[in-house]
Amino acid sequence: MPWTRRSRPRTAGAAVAAVLLGSVLTAPAAHAAPDAGAEPPGGRLTDLVNPFIGSRNEGNTYPGAAVPFGMVQLSPDTGHTTGYDYDDHHIRGFSAVHVSGVGCGLGGDLPVLPTTGDIGATDYAKYAAGYTHDGESARPGAYRVRLTSYGGITAELTATARTGRQRYTFPSTDKANVLLDAGQSLHRTVSTRVEVLDSRTVRTTITGRGFCRDTRPYTLYTLTRFDRPFTAYGTWRGDTVTPGSRDSTASGRHGAYVRFDTRRDRVVTATTALSYVDAAGAARNLAAEGGSSFERARAAADAAWEQRLRVVRVRGGDRTLRRTFYSSLYRSFLAPNVSTDVDGRYTGWDQRPHRARGFTYYQNWSLWDTYRTQTQLLSLLAPREARDMALSVLRIDKEGGWLPKWGAGTVETNIMTGDPVTPFLTNAHRQGLLTGHEEEAYAALKKNADGVPPAASAAVGREANPAYIAHGYVPYLKGRPHTKPGDSDFDHGASATLEYALSDAMLAQLAHDLGHRADAQRYAARALSYRTLFDRSTGFFRARDASGAFTGPADPARSEGFHEGTAWQYQWLVPQDLPGMMALIGGRERATDRLDSFFAYRKLLADPARTAREVWVNGPYDYDNADKYNPQNEPDLIAPYTYLSTGEPWKTTDVVHAALTLFTDGPDGMTGNDDLGTMSAWMVLSSIGVFPVQPGTDTWGLSTPVFDRVELALDRRYFPAGRFTIEAPGTSSARRYIRSVRLDGVPRDRTYLTTAELRAGRELAFSVGPEPSRWGTGERAAPPPVGTPGALAAAARPQPWADVQNSSNDIRPSSSESLALMTASAIGPVTR
Repeated sequence: MPWTRRSRPRTAGAAVAAVLLGSVLTAPAAHAAPDAGAEPPGGRLTDLVNPFIGSRNEGNTYPGAAVPFGMVQLSPDTGHTTGYDYDDHHIRGFSAVHVSGVGCGLGGDLPVLPTTGDIGATDYAKYAAGYTHDGESARPGAYRVRLTSYGGITAELTATARTGRQRYTFPSTDKANVLLDAGQSLHRTVSTRVEVLDSRTVRTTITGRGFCRDTRPYTLYTLTRFDRPFTAYGTWRGDTVTPGSRDSTASGRHGAYVRFDTRRDRVVTATTALSYVDAAGAARNLAAEGGSSFERARAAADAAWEQRLRVVRVRGGDRTLRRTFYSSLYRSFLAPNVSTDVDGRYTGWDQRPHRARGFTYYQNWSLWDTYRTQTQLLSLLAPREARDMALSVLRIDKEGGWLPKWGAGTVETNIMTGDPVTPFLTNAHRQGLLTGHEEEAYAALKKNADGVPPAASAAVGREANPAYIAHGYVPYLKGRPHTKPGDSDFDHGASATLEYALSDAMLAQLAHDLGHRADAQRYAARALSYRTLFDRSTGFFRARDASGAFTGPADPARSEGFHEGTAWQYQWLVPQDLPGMMALIGGRERATDRLDSFFAYRKLLADPARTAREVWVNGPYDYDNADKYNPQNEPDLIAPYTYLSTGEPWKTTDVVHAALTLFTDGPDGMTGNDDLGTMSAWMVLSSIGVFPVQPGTDTWGLSTPVFDRVELALDRRYFPAGRFTIEAPGTSSARRYIRSVRLDGVPRDRTYLTTAELRAGRELAFSVGPEPSRWGTGERAAPPPVGTPGALAAAARPQPWADVQNSSNDIRPSSSESLALMTASAIGPVTR
């Protein structure tokens, strides 16, 4: 936008009220990691991490022990549905499987608890041990707590990739017990078997199911070996305890206990290995990773985290900000999780064993969440692992018959809606991670984009495809019976339409890259399907019913048919064609007004931290009846960066920095569920000043970093320079506005970078000041559309930005797809 009076910033009170990263991020918090001060050379970054962040207020993180992307996440369960809650006061057991930040119970397999005395209660809610936070500590790869029950027992945890270590220091007693609860977990256990193999070893087989909804069952095999013989053992089924029992199979409450005499030697150590393949796999994993001492395993876990965290080195910012930042970076590397045993075997989605050759197979795919932030962060900072993760998703299609939506372990859950796997895989392609597998990925994505999984498949895929392809929208069919467990796109027709259209745009770009030009044009036409939802009478997107009529309340704050959000929050989820979306609502000036209202921008300037906490945030699961930004949930993650396309990029910095105040270093320092590192990755990327504004491609929007200097140590296989530096000398709450940007010394007015520019460059330098400037306000400054008919035409025939903007608003649908309804006239009622 030209620099006019209309486009000047509204800065009244901004300079004096800019408390953006000072007020909320300064108070010391319980369990804060040791202060690193100015982080002297050689200082350990693991000292800055506080694993308790997010353990209160439904952040649903876990404080226990894991290594980066490890199969094992050994952590205490306190009775919260997802594992640990900071405000609980009893520990039911230390279980081997957790997933960080999920919204429903998942994992919690094999909770193990040390006790003393006779074996009485068999329900872990009844035999749970008390504890206090004064006796509790955690750091990457290690956890320690003193239990106040049972005479006082100290439990210490650490982990390798496939094993969990527990070390207990008991009081002096001849009845020191370890309870291995096979029958209770964070979701439904179907059946279990426990076997006492010898005087040191217990084996379990656990079959469970469920995550938010019922799912197909999975099976987990565990093998636990103690460092000394036990003096007694037994099993329980229900309320019945059977001393001396070696082998038991049951459904419901079920487990084994072993007993030690600790009157002379009070310390007992146990190592548990997992396998999703078979008992032999657990035994091999134990043999390969279970041989070192507890201290060496703990030191190795710390070293693994130190190496991982050192890919990002920051300078500047206050001490609490650095703790919060590195804790977010830590959580970003917790998932997805290794699924292969040490011999390369894994269980595929056909529930059969397979062997991964040349890559590591991963599991746990919260794709609706992670495709917007964490996927891109891993592509940047962990590209080798990100490559293997993408190949793992392709294996799911090959072996399970369909691409995943939300995969837990070895099964599909169908949780959430839309088509998140497409931007996940197209991002991998654009980041150069699918070399040699491009056509394999394209074939799988094309099948997913054009079809529906068969009835025998556990997947729902894009179940609304027939209606969407025929009419350009997913109908909102309230109360429609689900044909498969999980969520249904028909329950959220409006948001599903937007998600399908976004994915079609990214698939169009992939098809274009690979030379499938006819397909590219077909998907590009579908990328504009978002327009079918636009209601001229309200000026917002709105759900349509089966007849094509708009349905639900006309008030966009009370709209229906949007998954975990409202029409206000979903209106910005058109990153493939923001110029076209803004044209629908009246142009850039009207879009700016609406954004200002959405973010309560005037209030934000007066008091950013208070606005973030009192205007934006309504509770971790409060998604409805809102006309304001929701920084706690995924649909709005990209929204602050929309200002990059309205010619007012300084407002992106204002909003992003205000949202960053929601992240602190206390137990309630997470905004919403972390969802396998999604929110943490948002914090990391927004803090360093580069953010994936078009998920599914390689566009990185720019905003002011919160650190003076950020050094990224990048994998030379993908980034030949091996290092990329981001500088913003003097950045602060009072000097947060970009005055200029230089890439390797060359000035640039564009508000974005591409991955190719990151690879070719070495230094991105921001000059900052106390007032907004003209930087990034030009007509060609904003990220251009991607995967639309106009964008593909521009790629084939370069043209001025204004022409690209205009052509992106043209709709030339394929007649074979019956998409005439997507023309400008289609924003009225649709008829068949």
